[in-house]
Amino acid sequence: MKTNRLVTQYQNEKGEVCYKMKTFDINVIAKSSGGLAPTILYFHDNQDVTDDIRALRFGLESPYSYIENYDQFQKMLYKKEQKALNDLYDSISIRPKNMSTGKQILWSFGVLLLMTIPLIVAIILK
Repeated sequence: MKTNRLVTQYQNEKGEVCYKMKTFDINVIAKSSGGLAPTILYFHDNQDVTDDIRALRFGLESPYSYIENYDQFQKMLYKKEQKALNDLYDSISIRPKNMSTGKQILWSFGVLLLMTIPLIVAIILK
């Protein structure tokens, strides 16, 4: 295995060499770079560890086969990635926040109606 800042090597009680994730304290940030898909960045102690996570995920050998707590690490990252993406989409959405579900549905229909008014006017005046 290549060295990775997020993985530590240790010997278990049988004397075998094992690997585990050093930390679960990863901050995930999603940014929109103008393309279709957002960019997801990973930070630990204010250092960018995105390349380390990519190296684990896309390496030749599956990290599930040799890192003991990789499953918990992936579950934690998945939750943080989903939260970062939701925060990004909420920040660029025109949907008003702090509304009940019923009011949000009415808001959506109102926006749809406003968007179709020019089309209706064009059809009537034709």
